[in-house]
Amino acid sequence: MGRIVAQVKVANLFDERTTIECGMAVDTGVPALFLPRSWKRRFGEFQRSEPVNLRLANQDVVKGEACGPVEIEIEGFRPVSNEAAFVHRMPGMAATEQQIPLLGTVILAQAQAAVDMLGHRLVPVPYLDLK
Repeated sequence: MGRIVAQVKVANLFDERTTIECGMAVDTGVPALFLPRSWKRRFGEFQRSEPVNLRLANQDVVKGEACGPVEIEIEGFRPVSNEAAFVHRMPGMAATEQQIPLLGTVILAQAQAAVDMLGHRLVPVPYLDLK
């Protein structure tokens, strides 16, 4: 199975001086935007922040922090606003692995991006699906 990495810019919506741009792994098994907890301070103060519990694929529950709003811009797609979940241990990764940010399905749908499994890339969706 191939891996899709998308270039993404994330900024605190109320402090755009705090933009981070990096490659993120596209993960259709997660719903949201997951960033390593160590990155949180780079975004300054968020308007909203609250603790969340996250269940991993192996059924472990880890603590995270949902913060926002953030602006998320996947290269080649329209920017969207949502929140970022900052976690110490990223979903699907062992504690010893490098913590790679994950781009999930809700953000992809908002940005009108779909996964092309054969081409291992993101492709534009011409409309927002209301089904």
